[in-house]
Amino acid sequence: MFTFANLITWIVVGLIGGTLAGRLVTWRKGGLGLWSNLALGCLGAIVGGGLFELFNLLPSLDRVAISARDVLAAVLGSFLVLAARWAWWRWSGKTGAA
Repeated sequence: MFTFANLITWIVVGLIGGTLAGRLVTWRKGGLGLWSNLALGCLGAIVGGGLFELFNLLPSLDRVAISARDVLAAVLGSFLVLAARWAWWRWSGKTGAA
C-alpha cells in the first residue's frame, strides 16, 4: 500500500508529468495551459503512481527520492486521464474538447 509520502511525491512529480503530457498531446509549448497541466499532472500522478504501486511496475527505479519511476508513472497516468476524458466526451456525444 502507498504512503502519504508517496502521495506527496506523486503530486509534485505530477506537475512535471502533466506539463509533459499536455505538450505531447497538443504539440504546443504551453500544453493545455498552466492550470490544466497542473490538474492533469496531479491526477495523472495519483492514477499512475497507484497503478505502478498496485502492479509493482519498475520497482528498481524507486531508489531516488523523486525517481524516474515516479515521473514515468505521472506521464503515463496523465495519458490515461486524457484517454478517459476523450472517451467520456465521445461517449456522451459532446462535440467540443474544452
